Amino acid sequence: MTKKELKDFMDAKVEQYNHPKFVQDDPIQIPRSYSAKEDIEISAFLTATIAWGNRKSIINNAYRMMELMDNAPFEFVRAHQESDLDRLEPFVHRTFNATDFRTFVRGLHHIYTHYDGLEGIFRDHATGESLQPAISVLKEKFFEIPHELRTTKHISDPLKGSSAKRLNMYLRWMVRQDHCGVDFGIWDSVKASALSCPLDVHTGNVARQLGLIRRKQNDAKALAELDAHLRSWDPADPVKYDFALFGLGVFEGWGKEEAAKSKP
Repeated sequence: MTKKELKDFMDAKVEQYNHPKFVQDDPIQIPRSYSAKEDIEISAFLTATIAWGNRKSIINNAYRMMELMDNAPFEFVRAHQESDLDRLEPFVHRTFNATDFRTFVRGLHHIYTHYDGLEGIFRDHATGESLQPAISVLKEKFFEIPHELRTTKHISDPLKGSSAKRLNMYLRWMVRQDHCGVDFGIWDSVKASALSCPLDVHTGNVARQLGLIRRKQNDAKALAELDAHLRSWDPADPVKYDFALFGLGVFEGWGKEEAAKSKP
């Protein structure tokens, strides 16, 4: 394909997958259960935190997290007592356990008490046309509270080489206004042009097949390569192409050759 043909193809795939039916099998359905801003952003943050592995398991466990918080995530974060955190003890999703869950509730309380919430962190610490430095600041501020070292792995740091897939997905949900009933676009203080694509196995392999990434690892350097291509196609809304890359990989089986190449 020529450059124009590739862009036209990807634009068509965005239109195909950036659709309300996408929500049916995606973790974004959990925050879509809420209408208040803080409930949306907290439920989305916790859901994104455990968004690795089997999608059905992610969705089921994210709903379970909300149930343990009385389906009122902001109120639970804002007003919980230490004894209330005991009810979180049964929770586990892969390596994210009750210790991590309790710490995340305390960390969110700290962020909303001292930093004007999650949006405040990204509003105040975005640098130029990137939100990646602000993700690093979020991690720093989040863990100002007492915590176990094991829990810090659940918030990635782009400044240490991570692609921060889950947090970039979260930011897409909060910032991008798609007018299609998928992304929320409730953070109008943060620019969609600064968003980065959630880079994972599926999107990475498809991007390599399309020649958008040369680097083999799905890390911060690969993300910078991908972002440069996507921003050249649509500087105002580059991460809309996440829908195309994800859809091609998960639903249409693209990227399998790239996956085979990466195996020893």
